[in-house]
Amino acid sequence: MARISLEHIRHAYSDKAKAAGDYALKEVHHEWEDGGAYALLGPSGCGKTTLLNIISGLLQPSDGRILFDGKDVTQLSTEERNIAQVFQFPVVYDTMTVFDNLAFPLRNRKVPEAEVEKRVNEILEMTDLAGMAKRRAQRLTADQKQKISLGRGLVRANVNAILFDEPLTVIDPHMKWVLRSQLKRLHRQSRFTMVYVTHDQTEALTFADKVVVMHDGQIVQIGTPAELFERPSHTFVGYFIGSPGMNLMPASIDGASARVGDQTISLSGAPAVKAGGRIELGIRPEFVRLGREGMPVTITKVEDIGRQKIVRATFCGQPLAIVLAEDDEIPTDAKVSFEKSAIGIFVDSWRAKTETARQEG
Repeated sequence: MARISLEHIRHAYSDKAKAAGDYALKEVHHEWEDGGAYALLGPSGCGKTTLLNIISGLLQPSDGRILFDGKDVTQLSTEERNIAQVFQFPVVYDTMTVFDNLAFPLRNRKVPEAEVEKRVNEILEMTDLAGMAKRRAQRLTADQKQKISLGRGLVRANVNAILFDEPLTVIDPHMKWVLRSQLKRLHRQSRFTMVYVTHDQTEALTFADKVVVMHDGQIVQIGTPAELFERPSHTFVGYFIGSPGMNLMPASIDGASARVGDQTISLSGAPAVKAGGRIELGIRPEFVRLGREGMPVTITKVEDIGRQKIVRATFCGQPLAIVLAEDDEIPTDAKVSFEKSAIGIFVDSWRAKTETARQEG
């Protein structure tokens, strides 16, 4: 296992890159703890696979260094970095048995056969593949083959990190849930440093201790699932995490109050806003209260999604989503209020600090 330090990493796929917009991966400067489970989350083209390939050694960064436990590995190959990788499509040897597929990385490194058998049997039990150890891989299903790929990533006891590049894309939805749960359990058992790339927020939030949210070639927030949901640092995190995402509305600020359209909304503190910045008020649908008291709202649609209802409305000319419990009443003359502690103020897409927060810090 390794502590992974990314020191001012940038990457461009052109030698002529000069401006920030020329870089597929803008400056990344972070340290990830030994034994942590991290997810790189973001849409296609955000830079997450580029960053994963830099960590693995498949790609050399244009600028910066990468360190494992303080050792500079920037110029080292994947093999020299002692990395295990699991890719989007399962890579298995169809003519080999499940046991031999798992044993291959160890035998390739001349590990004694007694140790090979001990380690492979442990992984077979971990991945629920023990019952098919002697079966050839070609007759297995896609999810069973992906289990072999996962197991092969875990079988070496001395790897610095295991990297997963959208490993559950080809798996059906139910089996995705099963494999995610198993992978989480495997991490708790092995304590390998794991980095998992995905565009699926459910995968990221259920697997990782810390989620690294990427947007437009940069990391916009690293946090626990709760931190990303309750206190997004950037508007992208607000509307990318959650279903539906955060409500964002143009606003103006006067001390500890925000004004949206003709309505004044009390805040928990006075946000620090810069002159000329684009100001938005953010509130998650779960923290909008619908009742007979508050500010006027026009309901346009109600979506029943089982245990919850999503109310689509218009507030001061802006679209507003509200999440209600299945049995909650929707008044005829509905009004809304916002839970004060859950309101975020964003300036040019970044969360503004409040005066109270600055005084505490």
